[in-house]
Amino acid sequence: MPRKKIETQLIHAGEPKPRIRGAVSMPIFQSATFEDNQEADYHNLGYIRLSTTPNHDALHAKLAALENGEAALVTASGMAAITTALVTHLSSGDHLLAQDCLYGGTLDFLVQDLPAMGVEVDFVDANDPASWADKVRPSTRVFYAESMTNPLLQVGDLEGIQRFARERGLISMIDSTFASPVNFRPLELGFDLVLHSATKYMNGHSDLVAGAVVGSDRLVAPIKKKLDHLGGILDPNTCFLLQRGLKTLALRMERQNANALAVARVLEDHPAVQQVNYPGLASHPQHDRAARLFHGFGGMLSFDLGLSGEETEALISGLELMTNAPSLGGIETLVTRPAASSHSGMDPADREGLGITDGLIRVSVGIEHADDLVQDLVSVLDRVSRAVTRSA
Repeated sequence: MPRKKIETQLIHAGEPKPRIRGAVSMPIFQSATFEDNQEADYHNLGYIRLSTTPNHDALHAKLAALENGEAALVTASGMAAITTALVTHLSSGDHLLAQDCLYGGTLDFLVQDLPAMGVEVDFVDANDPASWADKVRPSTRVFYAESMTNPLLQVGDLEGIQRFARERGLISMIDSTFASPVNFRPLELGFDLVLHSATKYMNGHSDLVAGAVVGSDRLVAPIKKKLDHLGGILDPNTCFLLQRGLKTLALRMERQNANALAVARVLEDHPAVQQVNYPGLASHPQHDRAARLFHGFGGMLSFDLGLSGEETEALISGLELMTNAPSLGGIETLVTRPAASSHSGMDPADREGLGITDGLIRVSVGIEHADDLVQDLVSVLDRVSRAVTRSA
């Protein structure tokens, strides 16, 4: 039987068969431990910290199916997924290659925590594959990237990254939170491990924190063992909520793809805006690559008005529909200033060097009507334009 479309997989993959007591919705097994089934392997015992409850099993099966992977693992947060995957497959004396523009939390872990563990890190331009070989060492073990970078929405040479890693026996890891499995499935391109902050699009309702790792049995199994010891697991109730949220992912993503493109086009044409970062725009430097790789361009964009941090905060405070809050991927539209949130821990000069200015605004576009979102933005942008005209 042919593989079912992802819209169908979101609803049916991983659901218990037969249904438990006929329950159409997966029940919550709020039990810390389960009767001993004489399991020989400690890591498979029925115990909540080992992620072996029925809620974990169902969610793992669904996530693996969505990404077309052999195995999946849920964690207590996106950062728990990222850090546990990295410390599992890196040891003291190893070396990591990483894309040079990443989520601030990931970046902090790579530049602060990994070196303290004896792991060396080099950053590379994901759009300059000719430069990668010079950074590779005999001790290189992992190549780390993002499908769309946070917050500049760059789309690196993902095909080249996975090919480069495979040719050299490196593990290729990719954070695909911004894309979601609806828009991009990296394992199908050849990546070894795909990571998600399931807090975002997978759940979609801004009411839980979770992470996910998907890949081959060979690579996911040791990550699970490491997580069993570190303890950053997801509780059954949150598993239930995430499984429920996933079922509407395709519908939400379709609207968010369309809304973000509509907003990006208006921003690109507005005289107050200096730069718009959205891979769905023909003007985006990696638009052709994004169109080839992705089924949709996502709900994330960022733009810059060339204002100071204080001026930008004042602009954001004038928005009525859009909420000034960190995180992303929910049904409501959120805006944030990365220099004051996701990347606030970076040295200001390094941040500016990457293009993350004090006036950069990141927008997580929700599922409201696009016309209302556009009107909300245009009303404050027009005020900026009038103020600039008066000062001139």
